[in-house]
Amino acid sequence: MLSQYYTVNLEGSEQMIVQKSRFIGYVQRVETEQEALDFIQEIKKQHHDATHNCSAYIIGEHDHIQKANDDGEPSGTAGVPMLEVLKKQSLKDTAVVVTRYFGGIKLGAGGLIRAYGTMTSKAIQATGIIKRQLMQGVFVTVDYTLIGKLENELRQSEYILKDIDYQEKVTFHVYVKKENVPDFCEWIINLTHDQALIKDGTLAYIEIPVASTKDD
Repeated sequence: MLSQYYTVNLEGSEQMIVQKSRFIGYVQRVETEQEALDFIQEIKKQHHDATHNCSAYIIGEHDHIQKANDDGEPSGTAGVPMLEVLKKQSLKDTAVVVTRYFGGIKLGAGGLIRAYGTMTSKAIQATGIIKRQLMQGVFVTVDYTLIGKLENELRQSEYILKDIDYQEKVTFHVYVKKENVPDFCEWIINLTHDQALIKDGTLAYIEIPVASTKDD
């Protein structure tokens, strides 16, 4: 499993006008090629009267599935530029469809490449990029007397407080980067004066919104 990777929010769209042609970009997170194909068909059905519904998708931990389709535009002027945007932004498990309603003015090969690439970037920006960080779940159980102190410290820390379970004692469900678990445990022990019960939970991907894929 990858320690982290970038993908998009569940779905989103954006549009723009270029030389009277209307471009609409749709983005969706997909985990299988069938999901990508279903998404593309859904957009094609929605815009059955469009001049073109061009598409691209990239799927898999190692990007082993990569497809691009020009849907009638000159070869290499639509699907490939769209796929290149996905690759440049290091996105995984992402599909994009750009619908075009021709406005009567030809854009030329260079104009088409710019238009489809730009529309893809704008649609991704509108949808939002997510960093999926593989983290270790940790359960921290304490007496009620330590609730306030521990919750306050956790919320101000780099660790992710996912949930609090109030039973006979209180259990905090926390997610920690796997390599930071020893430091986290030591921090909890010191913070609670060794009055906490610490147990490992499961590994899970936690989603963190980012401004761009350049964020670390």
